[in-house]
Amino acid sequence: MQRRDLLLTGSLAMGLSAAPAGLLAAPKAAATPGLKGPYLDLTTGKGNQLALVRIDANLDESKPKYGSASGVVVGVRAGEPLRDLFGFEVVSAARAWKQPDGSYRILHRETILYTDLQSGDVLTEYLNPYTNERVKVVDVVNDPWNELLEEWVPRPPSYGGMNKNTEVERKPLILGWREVGNGLITIERHINLFYPAALSPEKWPRESPGRMNQVSEFFTYVVSLADMQNPKKTSVLHTGSWVRVTPWLPWMLMGQAPGHILYHSIVSSFDTHDGFKPKVLEYMRRNHPEMIVPPPAESWAKPNLSSLEVYARDQKPAPLPAAPATAPAPAAPPKP
Repeated sequence: MQRRDLLLTGSLAMGLSAAPAGLLAAPKAAATPGLKGPYLDLTTGKGNQLALVRIDANLDESKPKYGSASGVVVGVRAGEPLRDLFGFEVVSAARAWKQPDGSYRILHRETILYTDLQSGDVLTEYLNPYTNERVKVVDVVNDPWNELLEEWVPRPPSYGGMNKNTEVERKPLILGWREVGNGLITIERHINLFYPAALSPEKWPRESPGRMNQVSEFFTYVVSLADMQNPKKTSVLHTGSWVRVTPWLPWMLMGQAPGHILYHSIVSSFDTHDGFKPKVLEYMRRNHPEMIVPPPAESWAKPNLSSLEVYARDQKPAPLPAAPATAPAPAAPPKP
């Protein structure tokens, strides 16, 4: 908060009626926002922790924070052009919960809907162009997807114990913010995972891409430097992008066919539901109303699961396609 201090002479302090002319100091100039302040030092673990809490949630624990990602799911197969398959919309709701040790628990729900590329309507079924089969579309409902934000680099997700490689060196959370002009700063974050699949080929022959999940996610955050360095803003709005590389979606029923999919999207955050697209918000209120409010504190104990583990938990294997009818053998020619 800007303060203006008047430096008074000793004579005024002793009760004289006025100070001699010229002895009143000029007001202090406001500090120019930068990566090191005046509010957060973004070259320290603590500064980055508080920056992420204000991006993902709100330091005011009574206030929710909402986020969206809006983009396209692309099919990738060798020997042919990439193919835009359908759109997708991420709907998230979060709030912060400060802990006695100074860490923050981010209590968070996340839904992913798949949409028609032309109309933007939420899909409930889809004609898979690779197989020419009409399949049932399954919404992703991650309830909860919680995160612990400390001054240290976070551990990778365990995905309910499927990913065993969760140990990382405890280093300060230094995210490498940089100024990009127009009063904006940006960072990039990424995670690369390779872990056993919950959808085993034996149980899920049509849904499983194989015994291992190869998944990567890439995040870009763009925020206002002035907002980041304003202590009055307990929440900082941002935009950016999210990219995910992952196996074929299980409901596409591609099995172990070569290839994979790629999510590409623009992300944004906001403090009210008004940031969501009207069609998306209407669908959520009708089908997943609990997912547009942050989860209660007691949900923290539940494990985080990715969409692949949630599918294995909530869905049933699709039946194998019927074998094509066998044409009867031609009749033997009559004997002479």
